[in-house]
Amino acid sequence: MRIVFMGTPDYSVPSLSKLIDAGHEILAVFSQPDKPVGRKQVLTPPPTKVFASSHNIPVYQPDTLRDGEALNILKDINPDLIVVVAYGKILPKEILSLPKFGCINGHASLLPKLRGASPIQWAIVTGEDETGITVMQMDEGMDTGDILATVKARIFPEDTSGSLFDRLSVLTGDLLVKTIVDLENNEIIPKKQDNSMATYAPIIKKDMAHLDFSNKADTLVNIIRGFNPWPVAYCFVGNRRLKIFSAKAVTFKSGSFGEVISNNDRLIVSCGDNTAIEFLTVQPEGGKVMKSDEMMRGKPIPIGTILV
Repeated sequence: MRIVFMGTPDYSVPSLSKLIDAGHEILAVFSQPDKPVGRKQVLTPPPTKVFASSHNIPVYQPDTLRDGEALNILKDINPDLIVVVAYGKILPKEILSLPKFGCINGHASLLPKLRGASPIQWAIVTGEDETGITVMQMDEGMDTGDILATVKARIFPEDTSGSLFDRLSVLTGDLLVKTIVDLENNEIIPKKQDNSMATYAPIIKKDMAHLDFSNKADTLVNIIRGFNPWPVAYCFVGNRRLKIFSAKAVTFKSGSFGEVISNNDRLIVSCGDNTAIEFLTVQPEGGKVMKSDEMMRGKPIPIGTILV
């Protein structure tokens, strides 16, 4: 099939690669514009652009899809199908209706659950033990289109959003390849979403990762897992930030919210509802990522200190 692919981050690359391997003709890739990255703000192309360029696929990076320019480009290209995976822009009606087979999207949740920008992170933060991939026929809403295919995936207790990203990115590509075959063969009956069952996964902001120790330990562990590797959960020791990359809920005599109740070979902090959390991997401000017992040997946080 003649396909235009729209996607931007690392997550999109396995899908693009699998479409190429399946023999589809990728006419063009649309991605977000290059952006400054790192402390030196080096202008950096998105991963899909790098991958597409290595396969001699034309790349377009419009700032907007609503001024008519992108539409004219797509009319000239004349794809049979547009495939979208984590592109980061809303497609206007004129583009949605352009290809013969419309536009399909590989979304990293079991719709209508977790519509929106960050379904993988929020699946972990909210304590889900199962998620998946939905391929949907796109419409003008935010992840509201008819469902074409789904596949489920377990969320393991040790998963972070990083590990779940890696697994789901591969599943997305596999499901897209299968769905496109079924579309070509007219073997799919689209299924309407039940809007009454919809939940949402909003864009993540850094301050969402600030730990509130009035929450139960299990809740905080899920937040830590879900915000690893970005933006990384944190709290403050005095006025110095402490990042937490991994933790577990433990049975321990509790104290005040955020109180350090063990600081020898284990850094344990009291939480809400008489629970406690043990920080396992941390990064003190200005330091490296390390095991908490290593930090405690170097500069222990005194018993009774209140983390905020």
